[in-house]
Amino acid sequence: MNLYLIELAYLLATALFIFSLHWMSDPKSARRGVFAGVAAMLVGVLATWAKPDILHHWWISIPILLAILPGVWLSLVPLTAVPQRTALSHAFGGLAAGLVGTAKYFYWFGHEQDMLTPFRMVAIIAEIILGYLTFTGSLIAAGKLQEVKWIPQRPWTYQGQIFVNLGAFALALLLGVLLIFMPDRAFSPVLFVLIILLSLNFGWMLVMPIGGADMPTVISILNSYAGLSAVAMGFVLDNKLLITAGALDGSSGLILSIIMCKAMNRSFFNVLFGAFGQVQQSKAGEQGQYKAETTEGAAQILEQSSLVVIVPGYGMAVAQAQHKIRELYDQLKKRGITVKFAIHPVAGRMPGHMNVLLAEAEIPYTDLVEMDEINPDMPQCDVCLVVGANDVVNPAARSDKSSPIYGMPIIDADRARQVFAIKRSKNPGFAGIDNELYFLDKTFMLFGDAKAVVGELVKQLTPGSGMH
Repeated sequence: MNLYLIELAYLLATALFIFSLHWMSDPKSARRGVFAGVAAMLVGVLATWAKPDILHHWWISIPILLAILPGVWLSLVPLTAVPQRTALSHAFGGLAAGLVGTAKYFYWFGHEQDMLTPFRMVAIIAEIILGYLTFTGSLIAAGKLQEVKWIPQRPWTYQGQIFVNLGAFALALLLGVLLIFMPDRAFSPVLFVLIILLSLNFGWMLVMPIGGADMPTVISILNSYAGLSAVAMGFVLDNKLLITAGALDGSSGLILSIIMCKAMNRSFFNVLFGAFGQVQQSKAGEQGQYKAETTEGAAQILEQSSLVVIVPGYGMAVAQAQHKIRELYDQLKKRGITVKFAIHPVAGRMPGHMNVLLAEAEIPYTDLVEMDEINPDMPQCDVCLVVGANDVVNPAARSDKSSPIYGMPIIDADRARQVFAIKRSKNPGFAGIDNELYFLDKTFMLFGDAKAVVGELVKQLTPGSGMH
C-alpha cells in the first residue's frame, strides 16, 4: 500500500479513537463509541499490515487465528466477570509491549547495535518496565476479582513492605539507567533480563497489598500503565498511531484514576501502598444488633413510598440481580412512585461497573444519578434500598476518624427516612469493617441472595399476589 494512504489510515484511526472516547463519556452515545473504537483498531491493524516492509505474513496470520477462540470465549463471559476480563486485557496488553521491547533489544544487540541510541533505550526500558509490571499486576488483580483460592482477597502485607516494593522498582530504574549508557556491552543482556525479572516481581508485589475495595482504581491505574507502555512501544517501533492511541489510553486511565481517588478522598500513594481493606475488630456488639424484615413487610412499605432510591453494589453483580431490579423498578413505576438509582464512582469492582449492569437491564439512564447529585435529595427519600452495597454507604466514613474509609465521600443512605439493606451474610464488606448503617433504628435487613430477595419483592408487588 502507498505510504501516503497508510498515513491517512493512521489519521482516520486516530480521529476514530478520539471520537470513541468522546462518545463513550455519554450513555446515549456509548454504543457508537464502542463501534468507533473497534473500527479504529481494525483500520490501524490493517494499515500496519499493509506496509511494504511487512514480508512474513504467516507470522501475523497464525497468532491471529490462534487468538480467535480465546477472544470469543472472553467475549462471552458473564457481566459479573467483566472486571477480571478487563484486568486480563490489561495483562495481555502489557505482556505484548514487554515482549516487543524485549525482541527489539535483542535483535538490535545482535545485528544493529548502532540502533541502540540513548533515546531508543529510554523508550525500551520504559516499555519493558511498564509492560511487565502491568502484566503480573493485572494477573493478580484478575485473580483477586475471580476470588482464586490461592490469592488472598484481603490485603497481603508485612512490615516494611513499602520499602521492599519501592526498593525493587528503584533497582529496576537504576539498572535501566546503566543500560541506557551501556547498551552494547557484553554484560548488557544480563542487566536487561534482571530489569525484566524485577519488573515482573514488582507488578505482583504492587497489587497483592491492595484490597478489593480499591480494585476499581487499581484497574484504572493498570489501564494507564498499559497505555503508557504502548506509547513507549510506539517510539521503539517508530509508529505514530501507537504513540497516539497509547497516549489517549494512558491519559484517560490516569484521569479516571484521579477522579476515583477523589471519590474516595485518597491519594495515589495511599491506594497503592495504604493496604485499604485490612480486617478490623468488629464493633457490631457495641453498636447493636441487626434487625431483619420480611419481604412482605418491605414490599408494603415500598408500595406506600413516593421516592425510592436504590443503591446498587457488588452484591447485585455477584447475584446477577440487575434484571430482577428492572422488574422491581417497573412495578414501583406503575404505582406512580419515583425511582432513582444512586451510583457511587467506585461501586463494584471496575470503573462504571454498576452503569454497565443496569444498562444491560435497560434501566433508563436518566434515572441513574451520580452520588453528588442524589445526596441532597436523600432526606426526602422515603425508602433507600441498598442492594449489595456496603462501604459506599457506611456513615463511618463521615464520623469515625479511626476507620480506614474515613473521609471517603459516600451516598447518604442513612439520611433517608427508612433503609432496607439486602445482604448475603453478616460478614463485613471489602474494607473489612462493619457498616454503621445496618445498626441504625431506621435500617432493616433483608438477608439472602440479592436476585432471590428482589424477586420476592417483585412477587409481593405484582397484582394478584395476595398482598393487595
